[in-house]
Amino acid sequence: MKILAIDVGTGTQDIMLYDSYDSMENAVKMVLPSPTKIMAHRIRQHHHDLFLSGETMGGGPVNKAIKSHLDKGYRVLMNEHSARTVRDDLERVRSTGVEIVPLNEKHPEIAELELNDVDLVAIKEALSNFDVELDFDRIGVAVQDHGYQEGMGDRNFRFQKIREKLDVPRAPEEFAYYGEVPPYFTRMQAVQRTLKDYNPLIMDSKFASICGATMDPLVGEMDRFIAMDVGNGHTLAASFMDGKIHGVFEHHTGILTPKRIEELVNKLAAGTITHEEVHEEHGHGAWVIDAIDSYECLVATGPKRAILAETDLKVHNAAPGGDVMMTGPAGLIKSIKSL
Repeated sequence: MKILAIDVGTGTQDIMLYDSYDSMENAVKMVLPSPTKIMAHRIRQHHHDLFLSGETMGGGPVNKAIKSHLDKGYRVLMNEHSARTVRDDLERVRSTGVEIVPLNEKHPEIAELELNDVDLVAIKEALSNFDVELDFDRIGVAVQDHGYQEGMGDRNFRFQKIREKLDVPRAPEEFAYYGEVPPYFTRMQAVQRTLKDYNPLIMDSKFASICGATMDPLVGEMDRFIAMDVGNGHTLAASFMDGKIHGVFEHHTGILTPKRIEELVNKLAAGTITHEEVHEEHGHGAWVIDAIDSYECLVATGPKRAILAETDLKVHNAAPGGDVMMTGPAGLIKSIKSL
């Protein structure tokens, strides 16, 4: 079975074309600039009005580029899907100065850029330069999606859905969606629409990375450990026992210090961490089913994991298939195989 796995982050998009008849070490891999960074660059190249069509995608750099474009006095038009890149609340998007138009409306008089988290054409062209054919049986995509419910903040809503899913200890691959994505996950819905002809598996990027970390050979021999994805924007940690997640906390990376990471990790293992203490620090929250008590080490992944070297924790950098950059794609592959 051939699997195309794409982990779409804020800084990079990590791509693996894996063949189950060969080792993961020999899979074709690419680490490229993220779609949101690419699109932000394209927006900045234009010095006139813009129509941003397409789909909901990751915000961050794109939203900064849109704001800059508006501040220069240019018009920015977006459709009802692409506008959710800025905010899921479309009234708040309008308040920024963006003009929202119906989905099928065309504006040939205005330069157009198409927003999307997944560009199979570009991936195919990149691979073709190395005589690699983009041929796959299954496709998996990971994106981070806070979800949206009117009247509820995105931090609260995101963690509410994590807590609802973790009603019992679960393997990380159980956090993947296959065939149907909940309607409140608007970014995942956009990926589903983009890849509707391929029946994709879609997963939150944090849980994909945590799942991939468990494919590290050393981690596979551990009974109790904490897996942590230290991302550019968010950090998620999960306590593992017998291959299943027993508790999680999620925070904003920029707020965390080495000392605070130590405190939260040890509280997570002991089962004494509270949702309130994390949320009041402007993190997303915490939820523990039961304590795992002692643990063998902290299994690390993510682009900002270097901060863990400043802690007193025993740290192991997860490298599924021998590659620390491929935990997200590896997690998607593991989830697809589990089907």
